[in-house]
Amino acid sequence: MKILVVGGGGREHAIIMKLAESNRVEKLFCAPGNGGISRYAECFDVKATDIDGIVALAKKLAVDMVVVAPDDPLVMGMVDALNAEGFMTFGPDKAAAIIEGSKVFSKDLMKKYGIPTAAYETFTDAEKAISYIKQQGKYPAVVKADGLALGKGVIIAQNEQEAVDAVRSIMEDKIFGESGSKLVVEEFLTGPEISVLSFTDGNIVVPMVSSMDHKRALDGDQGLNTGGMGTVAPNPFYTEAVAKECMENIFLPTINAMKAEGRTFKGCLYFGLMATPDGVKVIEYNCRFGDPETQVVLPLLDTDLVDIFEAVYKGTLSDIDIKWKNECCSCVVMASGGYPKKYPTGLEISGLDDKGQTEGVFVYHAGTKFTDGKFLTAGGRVLGVTATGENLQAALDKSYAAVKKIHFENAHFRTDIGKRALSAK
Repeated sequence: MKILVVGGGGREHAIIMKLAESNRVEKLFCAPGNGGISRYAECFDVKATDIDGIVALAKKLAVDMVVVAPDDPLVMGMVDALNAEGFMTFGPDKAAAIIEGSKVFSKDLMKKYGIPTAAYETFTDAEKAISYIKQQGKYPAVVKADGLALGKGVIIAQNEQEAVDAVRSIMEDKIFGESGSKLVVEEFLTGPEISVLSFTDGNIVVPMVSSMDHKRALDGDQGLNTGGMGTVAPNPFYTEAVAKECMENIFLPTINAMKAEGRTFKGCLYFGLMATPDGVKVIEYNCRFGDPETQVVLPLLDTDLVDIFEAVYKGTLSDIDIKWKNECCSCVVMASGGYPKKYPTGLEISGLDDKGQTEGVFVYHAGTKFTDGKFLTAGGRVLGVTATGENLQAALDKSYAAVKKIHFENAHFRTDIGKRALSAK
């Protein structure tokens, strides 16, 4: 098969390297791709949000399958456009992708179908939101922009002043653009966070290996929120009992709710969960593979990814026995100095071979370009240095040993990825 993957980050690199293991793949393409991806797939300079451009490219290349990985094109309806042209496509259509595209929609869906989540109210008026927050008088309070905001549209306000500022900056100053024309005010939940990606064809749901993300920029969960500084899998808080509770109370009810709403979800549905003292609750849904969760989940997959993607598209997922390696996986993100604020690009990266890899690990490129035989930095999160091992410590040791061999000016990474998971044992 000839397969086109849409996107250009670490998640897409992980998907492409997994597809490359399949003996069913003849040729891989990616748009727009990045430096690391270009060593495994032919890249084309078409933006991931350019629906017409991607459809035209898929036709020109006569591909057999298109995998739409990022949230923006999914929410915009890229899958609908590709399906209309007869392409086998992995990813939800526009009607289903709203589960991530609108936090108001997803919260209302959970309320309607009794899926456990934090208590909340939604607002289109800043003053009403502020008076509700003051009336509740509970802090921290969670203030979320309704739409997509690069995974950053959430402000956790520690007191009344911060909450008022959050509402005004989202709704009046539009710091997240039009995403902030509606907002959700939510109760603050406590407990370990758990990420579970799942394959679903709209009929059944097959959870992948659980993972644990590390969002803050600095050690000890300090510093600014980022897109993710590292991940480990499996998540020790996702026990068999928790998995059963999630399947019964969250996973199946969500798939069935979407179907009942006429929005059958086919693709990868991500559950952002919190194991609270009152049971597991949904923090958020994503309509696609998480980043950097994908980077620790796919290396543990023991079943051909092409077979899974095809079964999801055809609605025959129940015919496949999806198997996982009995190992652990860790990903340490190497980021540009200054990230998640201002940072330079175009710095040369050393310690990688001609495929952009380092021996004994998977190096997933998030923000790189390949020019004149050299890899250069081209983003905030640059590389995800990923390793598997018989236990988490073994995997982490490999990831960190490889990080020491890779260099670019002012690279920064957390030194405590997996620490919380290790101490949970």
